[in-house]
Amino acid sequence: MSQEVIRVESLCKSYGSLEVLHDVDLRLNQNEVLSIIGPSGSGKSTLLRCIINLETINSGGIYLDGKLLGYRVGREKLHALGRDAAAKQRNDIAMVFQNFNLFPHLTVLDNVTIGLTVGRKVRSQAAEQKAMVLLERVGLAEKRDFYPRTLSGGQQQRVAIARALALEPRVILFDEPTSALDPELVGEVLDVMRGLAMDGMTMIVVTHEMAFARDVSDRLIVMDKGRIIEEGNPRQIMTNPKSDRIKKFLGMAEHIPSETAQR
Repeated sequence: MSQEVIRVESLCKSYGSLEVLHDVDLRLNQNEVLSIIGPSGSGKSTLLRCIINLETINSGGIYLDGKLLGYRVGREKLHALGRDAAAKQRNDIAMVFQNFNLFPHLTVLDNVTIGLTVGRKVRSQAAEQKAMVLLERVGLAEKRDFYPRTLSGGQQQRVAIARALALEPRVILFDEPTSALDPELVGEVLDVMRGLAMDGMTMIVVTHEMAFARDVSDRLIVMDKGRIIEEGNPRQIMTNPKSDRIKKFLGMAEHIPSETAQR
């Protein structure tokens, strides 16, 4: 049985009176690809941000290898860890955002190495060698001295993936990684993600790319109004969903194009 890496228990998150996540439970095993789908506003991105501790939580807990993330338990209350302690805990989790979040004043190479040289205190030469291997992996070695503004959206997202990989995380969280891309650029990013899945990278992917969720994921979660409403085998859920809400969301799309056909 695969080792559990992340466990989310009874997670609740609100912004004032607006409840965004309600009693969410989630498990992620090593080398597993878990995709999360659902309508906009269902809490998918907030869940990822809570897992990586970019958002505070109201109750429940998130655990990495059985250890509580971002908080310590006090008397009937969670207390947030200090910034440095929380950052140290996050070393095993990386996140790829919708809008790339590259530093515009840094070259592609420097965007990939900065987490190593500044965050991990790796020497520049070693960091650059590692970065070049990763840029080669995502097909962008020749762009090492370019600035983000000169790249297409798909290229920028591939740089962001290389930056995440540079930190050698246990888990990578992808938050709608293709949502900001023109349709013709989606395939190049999905190709990189598919390669990571084949190599055994542990991933949680929030996506609207239904073919990717169906064909690459080991498990699928469907969220609606801050709750998980179905979880299981991706193909089974997409071809025979249990609830009318999921049927409506999927539009009962019995013939989702394969990724190969999309490309």
